[in-house]
Amino acid sequence: MIYVMVFLSDELFFPPVSQANYDGILAFGGDLSIERLQLAYQSGIFPWFEDGDPITWWSPNPRMVLFLDELKVSKSMRNILNRELFTVTFNHDFRGVISNCQKIKRDGENGTWITNEMIEAYCSLHQTGMAQSIEVWQENQLVGGLYGIDLGHVFCGESMFSLVSNASKVAFIALVQHLQTNKYQLLDCQVYNPHLESLGCREIEREDFMKILKNKM
Repeated sequence: MIYVMVFLSDELFFPPVSQANYDGILAFGGDLSIERLQLAYQSGIFPWFEDGDPITWWSPNPRMVLFLDELKVSKSMRNILNRELFTVTFNHDFRGVISNCQKIKRDGENGTWITNEMIEAYCSLHQTGMAQSIEVWQENQLVGGLYGIDLGHVFCGESMFSLVSNASKVAFIALVQHLQTNKYQLLDCQVYNPHLESLGCREIEREDFMKILKNKM
């Protein structure tokens, strides 16, 4: 397949995800308006770019996901949860979570893909109820959490952070338990990393992901 580079205009449009290149890049440009972000996630697409680069839209193949009944919780992690060292809340400090995610240094990344523009865009999306956060507290201090996009039957995880050991795992497990309780089908984790794999996530074909996203499975 020949990949044709697509530059988005002001028109609210994305090409089919099947047109993404080998790396998963689908298009460049456009904006981070609420309407475009909503359309992107509903279409299996997400923005990922560094400060100074054009907005880049991705739909990778394969896709890293968690089928909720495949969550892996280690014996040591169960012990931490049972000791109730942390308090977990939902949507109490979205800006605090995304701002901390921006500051975390990650292996293999020179800067952060969570730009200031991105923070403001997702905080606006949070006001609609579509972007949500899970906070982890210890002694009234925010020490971990994650945020993502809620599509009603699929939750698209975006980023997580931890300032003390295991805080991000606590947030992840709390999210999965919430999704299980509310009969979600899938947690989208976008791209592979070994930490997610250790929690039970695995890669599936983009076509299969899109079927679940469109409620066709």
